[in-house]
Amino acid sequence: MTQGASRLLAATSLRQLQIFAALARTGSYTRTAEALMITQPTVSMQVRKLEAAVGMPLVERVGRRLYLTEAGEALRRAAATVLEALEALDMEVSELRGLATGHLRVAVVTTAKYFVPHLLGDFCRRYPDIEVALKVTNRARILERMQANEDDLYIMARPPVSEEFRFRRCAGSEGVLIAPPDHPLAGARDIPLSRLATEPFVVREPGSGTRMLFDEIFSGAGLSPPLRMEIGSNEAIKQAVAGGLGLALLCRDALDPLVEGGPVELDVQGFPLPWQWHLGHPAGKRPSPAARAFLDFLHHAQD
Repeated sequence: MTQGASRLLAATSLRQLQIFAALARTGSYTRTAEALMITQPTVSMQVRKLEAAVGMPLVERVGRRLYLTEAGEALRRAAATVLEALEALDMEVSELRGLATGHLRVAVVTTAKYFVPHLLGDFCRRYPDIEVALKVTNRARILERMQANEDDLYIMARPPVSEEFRFRRCAGSEGVLIAPPDHPLAGARDIPLSRLATEPFVVREPGSGTRMLFDEIFSGAGLSPPLRMEIGSNEAIKQAVAGGLGLALLCRDALDPLVEGGPVELDVQGFPLPWQWHLGHPAGKRPSPAARAFLDFLHHAQD
């Protein structure tokens, strides 16, 4: 090892490398702080310390965007090598011990938050030595996290069709149409889908799995119901529907049938629709012992 490398190694901490690797992935001080659950000033301070150790700027801002300098790109590659080696070492040590220990990072789309915590609760009771981190966000952000390899496993209803990822079915549910409890169609039987063509709808944001299903169902039937409001939250959609703002399509997992005055399910022809949850990870990613334990747990739970 050269004298310069020894000096740099002595002045650099593993945490700083983790922070810089996350910054390189996200391109944002704010999102790095959110991902690592630290403050933005902490991220900035650690990057400045790294720049002092390297002796060159590592990032530069052009307009509102953050870019790595040539030295920053070199450090990103080195940090990735170090962190991957340490992760591989942790996996090998866990395997040698023969114990299901370690950390499990699971990221799920917002609608999956209604059933995944129950699965994780059962899993944690079986494997109390595994620390679990659950990230809940929208589909667009999940795709970004997958590209950046930020988590061990991902759960979503509509995984991308790509050789870069491996997904398998892990649970099932149903898509249902809901209405205010005092809606004229509440309690009606065998409603034709065409009857809803003039009804206003409250919908999820474009790109979400729920919105993709909504668009497929109605455009496939040659219908274009009016969209009164786009909302990025299932909870807000339920409140909007209960308040009389329109109808909505949601996963049954998101419904609370026992809430008085809440939305009611409509009996529409062709509904409920099959809704399949999928679990996956990047194709080249070697699952950690904790991730393999969770995969085995789900496999046996489905038997």
